[in-house]
Amino acid sequence: MSDYKAGLTEEMKRCMKSGEKTRLMVVRAMLAAIKQQEIDQQITLDDTQVLAVLDKALKQRRDSFTQYTEAGREDLAEQEAFEISVIQDFMPQALTETEIAQMVADAVAQVEAKTMQDMGKVMALLKPKMQGRADMAVVSQKIKASLA
Repeated sequence: MSDYKAGLTEEMKRCMKSGEKTRLMVVRAMLAAIKQQEIDQQITLDDTQVLAVLDKALKQRRDSFTQYTEAGREDLAEQEAFEISVIQDFMPQALTETEIAQMVADAVAQVEAKTMQDMGKVMALLKPKMQGRADMAVVSQKIKASLA
């Protein structure tokens, strides 16, 4: 079992014992999403794949939060913000802007990227290293800026 999945399982047990129903709901949803991926792909997910599932869930929650805020639905936005905070508890430490910029510069140099056509090569190199640690939309913008 992956470390992330084990951590979620332990957190689920802790929440059940302490009666934290709202946090338990989010943790169970994450475990269900992981289980669904395992069933769909007929494999047991490793840490990298579990991290990808959590990252996708985090992105969905952020999109929903933005939409609810723009629509003036503060009650729903609050719920999404809570879910984001719970999911972030299980994510690895985020990269700083400086670290992201350095990794992008290193990757551009490594693949000898010169034009926007090389962006896919740079993203392919960076995505496994940054998955769950940085917003890939921000990384994409930094790559575009360095290749422009």
